[in-house]
Amino acid sequence: MPTIHDVAKHAGVTPTTVSRVLNNRGYISDKTRKKVYSSMEELNYQPNEIARSLKNKQSNIIGLIVPDVSHPFFASFASHIEYFAYEKGMKVLLCNSHLDPIKEKEYIDMMRGNRVDGIIMSSHTLETEQYLNVQSPIVTFDRQIGDIPFISSDNYMGGKLATELLIRKGCRKIAHICGNLQLNLLANERSKAFLDVVNVHNVEHIVIETDINVFHTREYQQLIRDMLLDHPDLDGIFATSDIIAAYVIKECMEMGISVPEQIKVVGYDDVSVAPWITPSLTTIRQPIEEIGKLSITLLSQQINNEDYVIQNQLDVTLIERASTM
Repeated sequence: MPTIHDVAKHAGVTPTTVSRVLNNRGYISDKTRKKVYSSMEELNYQPNEIARSLKNKQSNIIGLIVPDVSHPFFASFASHIEYFAYEKGMKVLLCNSHLDPIKEKEYIDMMRGNRVDGIIMSSHTLETEQYLNVQSPIVTFDRQIGDIPFISSDNYMGGKLATELLIRKGCRKIAHICGNLQLNLLANERSKAFLDVVNVHNVEHIVIETDINVFHTREYQQLIRDMLLDHPDLDGIFATSDIIAAYVIKECMEMGISVPEQIKVVGYDDVSVAPWITPSLTTIRQPIEEIGKLSITLLSQQINNEDYVIQNQLDVTLIERASTM
């Protein structure tokens, strides 16, 4: 098995120069860099990443914990995280918590034991103190915990835009389907905005909370059907995710309720399937790519002991499609 000394001899440079090329430290001319990489390829030399991480005190691996990567929003989120992490020379260790606090804690302990450089959290079932005790750079999405930097979209504005659109379209009894509001998530601001707007306009409304595990999509069908049967005079629905909104459209079709003629539907996120639903889904677009890029930036700033901003709120956009036209 070739060593760093073999690479140096083959390239006609010192082992120190090879080390500097591998660790991207100090000035190295393009000519020398190409010679070293060419020699590595010819000799089939593979750097010892474990040894390098121990020496540099960095593994160039970050952890990403999501509730469920099969959910379209988090699939896109994870894809953008991986893309921007790779641009900075980092690899991603992906874990699904399925909103299980025991599993989430085990993943955090595993990441600490394997010397990941930092963690991006978008699954939040643990108590606040357990995050504060991690002792590693962390970025959270949609949850504010102490002085840990966090990212969210403007959830209140999103809820406001969605509800005001339904009222402008003439809806006079609107349902809001959301996650469990007992969870301490910034996404709850969508529901707060909904209530503020319908109360200002004196519009009849109901709020339906899903189970604590908002990713049990099979339960949506019965919940939505019961809601439509109990409230046949509903003419507008604001769902807290595009997936819930898609189930609403599906149930309406099966029950012979026309969308948007009888009920207008608005979702949230603007996941990739939103334009493909029939009718295509009006929704609030979260800037998922920007969220992914900023997550990596904030984590990198902490890892490199640079200044960073704790509160990061990004703008949302109303995307109107056929489900409200």
